[in-house]
Amino acid sequence: MKAHFHKVPIHIESSFSVRNDIAANFGTILHYHPEFELHYVKKGEGVRFIGNNISNFDEGEMILLGGNLPHTWRCKDVYFEPGSNLGVEACVIHFLPNCFGNSMLNLPEADQLNELYAIAKHGIIIHGDTKNKLVFLMEKAVTCFNLDRLIILMQILHTMAASDEYETIVSKNDFYQSNETDLERINLVCTFTFNNYKKNITLADVASLSQLSVTSFCRYFKLITKKTYFDFLTEVRVNHACRLLMEQKRTVDCICEDCGFHNSSNFYRHFKKVIGTTPMQYRKIHLM
Repeated sequence: MKAHFHKVPIHIESSFSVRNDIAANFGTILHYHPEFELHYVKKGEGVRFIGNNISNFDEGEMILLGGNLPHTWRCKDVYFEPGSNLGVEACVIHFLPNCFGNSMLNLPEADQLNELYAIAKHGIIIHGDTKNKLVFLMEKAVTCFNLDRLIILMQILHTMAASDEYETIVSKNDFYQSNETDLERINLVCTFTFNNYKKNITLADVASLSQLSVTSFCRYFKLITKKTYFDFLTEVRVNHACRLLMEQKRTVDCICEDCGFHNSSNFYRHFKKVIGTTPMQYRKIHLM
């Protein structure tokens, strides 16, 4: 599956895109685009990838992404099964940072906006009252036209710029700039990992996808993502384990097997390293 530059469809009479998407799933392709993206998940759950960050997502999550930050929302496997009627829904706004004109960003009154744009390069998760206000404005923007749409976008930007109810997703030292070839290779590796994380994956398996030797692949993958492939694979497995711990009553040992950890002691060790708690502590916290 080829990763690619994504051309965001924007009508010729509009300076930005706002839409409500309803689909079977969010797809699997790791992609990027110059537009900023404000993404509110109304329905759906799974694992999302932003830069080199891997985390679970659920309905109600709101994220702002800066331009050209690689990302994808990967739904749970059940969403891809034949006959699945689960479906996803999201309200999405795409806009360029200079959609109001380059001169506006040079105004002293726009300092807060420039600060927001700088933070958004690393992706931000928005919480609390700020998120509630943005949900209202985003849904209103879907049905508005002409000057009303511009006013609402400005209100959205002002709401985000004036808020501290957020946390960054990708640290300043870890996010990477990728070209088309990098994304194509990384997407092949990600897709293979999504589909096979329950199995025993070797470095030779993933190196062959990239048409590199094992040594070259290890060096290349760490250069691009700032982590080893096995660190990446472990995070994928642990995040799937987190979801199983929250939604099922199966034993931790069974979940360990289902997520590709064939040794329970390794599972506990890796889980605590990635999440900060033991699997049982995690389940207790999230099922209270």
